[in-house]
Formats: sequence, structure tokens, C-alpha cells
Amino acid sequence: MTEITIYHNPACGTSRNTLALIRNSGVEPTVVEYLKTPPSRELLADLIRRMGVPVRAVLREKGTPYAELGLDDPSLTDDQLLDAMMAHPILINRPIVVTPLGVRLCRPSEVVLDILPDPQRGGFTKEDGERVVDEAGNRIGKAS
Repeated sequence: MTEITIYHNPACGTSRNTLALIRNSGVEPTVVEYLKTPPSRELLADLIRRMGVPVRAVLREKGTPYAELGLDDPSLTDDQLLDAMMAHPILINRPIVVTPLGVRLCRPSEVVLDILPDPQRGGFTKEDGERVVDEAGNRIGKAS
């Protein structure tokens, strides 16, 4: 059985679509509602390292205290940014997905298709009506 973990916010459409795409591959992932159960600082730093992106790339601006906390200051260190995400988990962008093939911030949701070990089992249409997988399980278009 394929082990997949999603750091999920059920209030987020992108996160819901990503979870549905994982399930469409026949896998029931471990779902971590990170606002209720945030990852430890060490785990979050490790996930970001494994994604190969800067810490700042995982900061969420929309609907968060990003501006009020002055997190747009380019002089802030990675440690300071991680401190802010630990104090305010809503600042952690989502969804983050961990599979045997890698770790990704899945925005847009179809990015998850790049790291799912198992193929899609049928068509998939996102909540907004965009078709991303055809009935044969093939990706429609390519996320940029």
C-alpha cells in the first residue's frame, strides 16, 4: 500500500481538490489537518528542504496575518519565517503532499499528479469545473 500524507485544510478548495486527486488514484492518504495539528518546526523545515524551495515559497499571504506581521520584509531569515509559521499555522501554504516520489506544495492541485505513484483511476474535474484528468485516467494539459 502506498503511503501518502497530505497536510490539508478542508476549508481550502485547492486542498480539497488535491485530496480528491490522491483518492482518485486509489489511495486513502493520511490526512493531517495542519491547523488543528501543525507539524513540528523540525518536520516543517524538513518538508521545505525536501521540496527544494525557499522557506518564503511556503508562506501563505492570502487570508493570513502575513502583512500585519511584516513578513514581506526581505531581511527576515528562514528561522524567523519558520517561527512565524509555528506561531500562526495559517501562514503555512497548503496543501503539502508527501509520497514515495517526493514532497510538493500542490498549487495548483494537479501538481500532485507529478508525485503520485499510482495512476488516476478515471476522470477528474476540479470543484470549479476544470477537467484535469480524462476518463482514461490521463492528465489533460500540463500545469505550468
